[in-house]
Amino acid sequence: MAIAVIATVVGLILASSFVIINPGQGGVLSILGSAQDGVLLEGIHVKPPFISYVDIYDITVQKFEVPAESSTKDLQDLKARFAINFRLRPDRVVEIRRTQGTLANIVSKIIAPQTQESFKIAAALRTVEQAITQRSLLKEDFDIALSSRLDKYGIDVLDTSVIDLTFSPEFARAVEEKQIAEQRARRAVYVAQEAEQEAQADINRAKGRAEAQRLLAETLKAQGGSLVLQKEAIAAWREGGAQMPRVLVMGESGGSVPFIFNMEQVE
Repeated sequence: MAIAVIATVVGLILASSFVIINPGQGGVLSILGSAQDGVLLEGIHVKPPFISYVDIYDITVQKFEVPAESSTKDLQDLKARFAINFRLRPDRVVEIRRTQGTLANIVSKIIAPQTQESFKIAAALRTVEQAITQRSLLKEDFDIALSSRLDKYGIDVLDTSVIDLTFSPEFARAVEEKQIAEQRARRAVYVAQEAEQEAQADINRAKGRAEAQRLLAETLKAQGGSLVLQKEAIAAWREGGAQMPRVLVMGESGGSVPFIFNMEQVE
């Protein structure tokens, strides 16, 4: 019986004298409530039995979504939600344990407020329209501000993502009205250009007809011009149905242009 009791006590002492730290973890040893220097990394570590405790921290990449809101350069309300990928720096885990405590405290007391302040810095540099159209630049300014602020707490920012970016209903209406106005302006320019092109086409056609008439006149004045006119008359008959016209042709062979009139009109 005594041996069993002794074995049990020895087992409890041994179980309380060792701690196993898994990969991706960092441990902080506290003795009588006082955090000890030096983070415990993966492996087996000896600790004083019964009077010590080891807090385990995940030092792999963590991800949390954090909301933020701010006013832009033109005093428009802008809201965003960021996904923050971060990691606790292993050599600062003991300090984090002493100053912040749990991971929940780190998120609520450090990461969330610093995200808010960093977003204010980035949003204040541009108008709300620029924040939307230059989203990548907004994120870049935000990343720089957040990394700088969290670095002093022993937190490395690995990446951020803008999950959502919203603005006031008033600005949404203004954007819609602006788009409608721009579409109308583009339509007006298109109509004006179309009218200008049509007018230019009319001018070109008129110039073409005038040039054709000039060439025809010169041809008629030249030797053999009467033959050209007769050819034009024959072509006109054909275009009218290719039937012989019921007309009387008067003229002298080799003389001037024949005179043509409709016989049905003669009483």
